[in-house]
Amino acid sequence: MIWDENRENAYCEITPAILALKEQWEKKNFIDPQLYKDYNVKRGLRDEDGRGVLTGLTRVAEIQSYNVVADASGEHITPADGVLYYRGIDCRELVRGSAARKRFAFEEAAYLLLFGELPNEAQLEDFCVQLASYRTLPTNFFRDVIMKTPPKDLMNTMQRGILTLFCYDDKPNDTGLENVLRQCLQLTANMPVLAIYAYQAWRYNQGESLFIHVPQPHLSTAENFLRLLREDRAYTELEARTLDVALVLHADHGGGNNSTFTNHVVTSSGTDTYSAIAAAMASLKGPRHGGANSKVMEMMEDIKAHVQNWDDEGCVRDYLVKLLDREAFDGSGLIYGLGHAVYTRSDPRCEVFRHYVHLLAEEKRLEQELNLYKNVERIGKELLMERRHRDAISTNIDFYSGFVYEMLGLPMELYTPLFAVARIAGWSAHRMEELSVGGKLIRPRYECVEGQRAYVPMEQR
Repeated sequence: MIWDENRENAYCEITPAILALKEQWEKKNFIDPQLYKDYNVKRGLRDEDGRGVLTGLTRVAEIQSYNVVADASGEHITPADGVLYYRGIDCRELVRGSAARKRFAFEEAAYLLLFGELPNEAQLEDFCVQLASYRTLPTNFFRDVIMKTPPKDLMNTMQRGILTLFCYDDKPNDTGLENVLRQCLQLTANMPVLAIYAYQAWRYNQGESLFIHVPQPHLSTAENFLRLLREDRAYTELEARTLDVALVLHADHGGGNNSTFTNHVVTSSGTDTYSAIAAAMASLKGPRHGGANSKVMEMMEDIKAHVQNWDDEGCVRDYLVKLLDREAFDGSGLIYGLGHAVYTRSDPRCEVFRHYVHLLAEEKRLEQELNLYKNVERIGKELLMERRHRDAISTNIDFYSGFVYEMLGLPMELYTPLFAVARIAGWSAHRMEELSVGGKLIRPRYECVEGQRAYVPMEQR
């Protein structure tokens, strides 16, 4: 065995001898897909209709996305308009109610998710004051933690920051509900600061100028996010309200989404809040979960580059056919942002967001680009329904959220971190719920399909 003592760290390239085992490890890790049917395994914890396997109960949030019709042959799913409830209240009503009173809604939504009831004015004010009091990182945290190791990915930098905050906590391992509530409120307040500071450090590492602003206690989460991001700290009211709506609509999505389920699993082990939230962050970073809007943006850039006349529906249709035939973009055969794993006919979040997309596009004078999105959405859904023999395809919120973030001047590196800024509210509520019910350690069963065999001594191998 040879160890290179001159290396400054433990990272080394994989050796040729280990690489030579590639065929062996690929063979030993392969499982015949037929075995999943033979053992009746619900891959992805979903049945053949795509419905999630029931693994728990929650009072935090609910998704209604289809109707179940029973006949002599069994149960069948029929498409339905989607609804997302926070503690039994339609999330769309949260947005409309706050807009009518010209109030920012994310803090109200976070309060509802955590405490189960809508706050009155005094309670909401106290809650906002509490969040504002936590919206600062420990002294020299930016220098010693965020800047110390140049960020390569903002989500990993944020995870490292969250895990390091454990060390600054006087009661980090206390899982009593009062202490966990305090930790969750602090992380909810810190998440936008961690996201922006990680981005500024990443930007500085790219050779750009470094500027750091301090959060203002009288501003909402959305306002502070834009203020911290921009060098001149300026933003319009519509920009802040649009971002606020995005935060509300991403605050939770039921207990079964990948990152929230991860949070439930890790919390059930009895571990600390920082570890549970960092684990949820690790899940959200995955492109199958938190990176969908980035894929939409990449796809739209490809469409813009290859479709000469954005208003020519025939040209748009021809290119979308190429996408579906795996002849364009990334060869996946997907039109990103159209179709959803849960919603069948419509994504309620998209229906709310669409109004703000139009308002912001008008303010930014990007109506032509918005029209391209509308053409891709309409024609793409027609093609998908035809090919999949379905009478409905939902447009999910990711189809438009990336466009909104682009109009807000948010760099793509911040898209998934912004998701975390919103979802921390739901993660916190679900963690407290998991602790409150005193549930068992979540431990599903896996069937081993490797045959048993005898140990072979070294000299006989």
